[in-house]
Amino acid sequence: MDTADTFHTHRPRLLALAYRLLGSRADAEDVVQDAWLRWHQADQSAIVDPLAWLVTATTRLGIDRLRALRARREHYVGPWLPEPARIEEDDGPAGDVADHAPGPARAAETAEQVSLAFLAVLERLGTEERAAFLLKEAFDYDYAQIAALLGQGEANCRQMVHRARQRLAAARARFEVSPQRHRVLLEKFMHAARGGDRAALESLLHADARLVSDGGGKAVAVIRPLLGGERIARLFWAAYRRQDPAIEWRIGRVNGEPAILRYRGGVLAAVMVAVTDGERITELFTVANPDKLGVTNAAAGASW
Repeated sequence: MDTADTFHTHRPRLLALAYRLLGSRADAEDVVQDAWLRWHQADQSAIVDPLAWLVTATTRLGIDRLRALRARREHYVGPWLPEPARIEEDDGPAGDVADHAPGPARAAETAEQVSLAFLAVLERLGTEERAAFLLKEAFDYDYAQIAALLGQGEANCRQMVHRARQRLAAARARFEVSPQRHRVLLEKFMHAARGGDRAALESLLHADARLVSDGGGKAVAVIRPLLGGERIARLFWAAYRRQDPAIEWRIGRVNGEPAILRYRGGVLAAVMVAVTDGERITELFTVANPDKLGVTNAAAGASW
């Protein structure tokens, strides 16, 4: 197998790793492209394990990119949320915009590990802590491999993964609801929001629910997280009263989890995913920034 074939065999896995690390499809693709350039220029005769070499290069490039991105995100307009990697309608793919990894990475690619909500939770971790956690949890690397890859001591890597697990334990517990139940609650919420049923909205939302909306300054969005089920219900009720007739609501999937897709004039304007305890919705995450949806600014409508 030549160098190009070897790289393209492993590319889906590299892209899956970079996306989990960065939360951005576009940046993940850039990192993998940089890894390809380094691979192409490397002395192939000195590389014993091509996959290990490529994962190491991708992780280190990803860590550097993540540090730079976090500095830029300090000036982002409103909350920053991860960029969807795959958006589907119920009747078929609306856009398959990222490759998926084979082997252990594919097995690990569940709604928990690539959902927008969980990727948002990963933002709480430090840069190398996030990399160590993902390599262990999503890609089943042992601590010796992680230590060699990150240039850290094995004990330190164990501590980073342990610390990350502790910090994420409460958040991960929220993802244990069955996909069927998750979808039912989301459908009920969509019908209530589309019909302006404020009472139904309140009944579906936890009293301490939270709404996070990412418009990036390019689409209408709540500039800060909105707390409280009653306040969130009131927001959607107010939106219904001035509803744009060009807005169409559909149920679909984003990164494999149930989602509400909103179109304006036939163009995707926002995606919304929810976290639920099985009885009520505890969090809503909306991505309306057109740059993250692959649409033009003209398509962005009122989106929460």
